[in-house]
Amino acid sequence: MPGKVAAVIVAAGRGYRAGGDMPKQYRELAGEPVIRPTLAAFLNHPQISAVQPVIHPDDEPIFLKATAGLERLMAPVPGGATRQASVRAGLDALRATAPELVLIHDAARPFLSGDLITRAIAAAKAHGAAVPAVAITDTVKKVDERGMVSETLDRARLRTVQTPQAFAYDVIVELHSRAAAAGRDDFTDDAALAEWAGHPVNVFAGESTNVKLTTNDDFERAEALRMAALGDVRTGSGFDVHAFGDGDHVMLAGVRVPHTRGVTGHSDADVALHALVDAILGALAEGDIGVHFPPSDPQWRGASSDRFLAFACERVRARSGMIAHLDVTIVCEAPRVGPHRDAMRARIAAIAGVPIDRVAIKATTSEKMGFTGRAEGLVAMATATVRLPWSRA
Repeated sequence: MPGKVAAVIVAAGRGYRAGGDMPKQYRELAGEPVIRPTLAAFLNHPQISAVQPVIHPDDEPIFLKATAGLERLMAPVPGGATRQASVRAGLDALRATAPELVLIHDAARPFLSGDLITRAIAAAKAHGAAVPAVAITDTVKKVDERGMVSETLDRARLRTVQTPQAFAYDVIVELHSRAAAAGRDDFTDDAALAEWAGHPVNVFAGESTNVKLTTNDDFERAEALRMAALGDVRTGSGFDVHAFGDGDHVMLAGVRVPHTRGVTGHSDADVALHALVDAILGALAEGDIGVHFPPSDPQWRGASSDRFLAFACERVRARSGMIAHLDVTIVCEAPRVGPHRDAMRARIAAIAGVPIDRVAIKATTSEKMGFTGRAEGLVAMATATVRLPWSRA
């Protein structure tokens, strides 16, 4: 069992070849930024003790938005003008954690598996420097400056190299120092730097699905791959009710709605968010809101319910899943929901980290019947649809 293992995630590039108006690592893929599942793969691996992102100095706001809620993530450090300089910045930032091994990975490779990380750690432990690679199945031709074939290469000895590339921490730090002293900053990966320095590099099995997203075509193929991987589609339902009490407003779907009465109950008594939390937790088969936030615990008295919804959504992402749709129905005679509908949808979308077109808010009355008809309280019903990776369990 190796000692501390850290990961450097290189996300400082511009990557505009993929199209869009932002670097590719922040473009959405199946409803979430590319960098998020990349980071989650390392954060969720039991052998990784520290994850150090390296970003462009201008990207901090979008990085923080893309990674909101990810636990154990180290604060990002700014990268340099080259990939090599960015990796060195990440390695320097890890000194205080004193890792034995370090894995260096491209942010735009979001499909790596936990098994690949495990193999990388084992290879680094055994060899001090190792890279994942896959065999080439196509015939490879060398072409001259006139566009003519000059040689057919032996594909049996050729590999395409991926990340995470894995090293003994002290070894790769020393190699980067030597390259900097020699004025070399043009290495496109860390294996090439090791080769230049004469350090042997082991090759271990990569994964054909561990693709790097570079062009818009890559994103189109990756979207299909991601959705196919998230084939376990689940639906959960939630229900909540709260009585009216003293006050001058009610909280509904994270929005303060003026009213002649207030609401009593758990936290801020937001029936819409409470029902939605139960729906998401139900889809995950992870209990209900009372299990995670007991009403008997005084720390939740008066708490804002957006914290509960954020927690439930993060539980989906912790399982490498995505939220496909959120649907809430509010039943009351008053206050009127219609004037606040769009604000409610926007608030839920912001908390959940999903586009607003994946959030629906509906409202109805009970035709003067029952406790809602007598204006004694409010009811909310919710449905959540989530997509998870298939599990062999």
